[in-house]
Amino acid sequence: MDVRHLELLRELSVRGTLAAVAAATHRTPSALSQQLRTAQREFGVTLVEQDGRGLRLTSYGQLLADAADEVARVHEEVQARLDAARGEPRGLVRIGTFPSAGEALLPSLVTALAATAIEVEIDDFDLAEADYATRTLDADIVIAHSLTGDIPASADGLTARVLVREPIDVVLPSAHPLAAHADLRPRDLRGTAWIGVPPGYPFDTILQRVEAVNDEPLTRVQRLRDNRLTRALVAEGVGLALLPRFTTVGDEGVVLRPLVGVPARRSVIALARPDRFARLAVRRVVDELATIGESLAATHGGLP
Repeated sequence: MDVRHLELLRELSVRGTLAAVAAATHRTPSALSQQLRTAQREFGVTLVEQDGRGLRLTSYGQLLADAADEVARVHEEVQARLDAARGEPRGLVRIGTFPSAGEALLPSLVTALAATAIEVEIDDFDLAEADYATRTLDADIVIAHSLTGDIPASADGLTARVLVREPIDVVLPSAHPLAAHADLRPRDLRGTAWIGVPPGYPFDTILQRVEAVNDEPLTRVQRLRDNRLTRALVAEGVGLALLPRFTTVGDEGVVLRPLVGVPARRSVIALARPDRFARLAVRRVVDELATIGESLAATHGGLP
């Protein structure tokens, strides 16, 4: 049994199409099709079938795709036992994160690991909540966030650990009339204009809750992903915004005010595939991230 065939089926199960697998693994769709044909001959069963213009796994293919995680987990558990026998975790840990969590967590992580045998490789991206789970194929740890619970959408079957629960504050120009309030409620926000986020991004659910309480829509003058650009536009009076507390500075023309009356916090979560989490180094990094999260909560008023 060729483990590479199992890994290909797992990739196809999670990514959905051969084109997506090819792009992620830097191979051509034709090369992957050839590997699939070889795998079908080896296993003696049909692994994929046509689904419109694409492919989907058969029940046999899905069974083997699920087995890929089991095989990889056993391998990593053996490696973890070896690391434990040598006395310390070691090796490269790849971390994927959205920018504001990376800014809040990763500088302290790099410092904490400086004297260890663990190296980290960091990738940053900003995604809709449902897309973080797929990135666990590319990274050992994916730092995700959710405003609807402690497990992001589509993360079933992954190992998940909440690192910190971070308040999401209303950011407004210092001279705005609402800046005189100690906190803000949905009724205070009637008739206001907002710099929002793209549909499907977590912060939009907070504005939707405000709209539901007020039974009227809010105006979104822009929809942006970058928090720093959003903050700069708030300072210029373009609109109000929702931004994370830990990495938003309340000076240079803006103030932060807590939003009460609707849920307005996010869970920042470390996600990993079970086989990756079996590694001692990965578990050590997650533990360090959780410790840093506790410190952030104590300093800024979040909840660990």
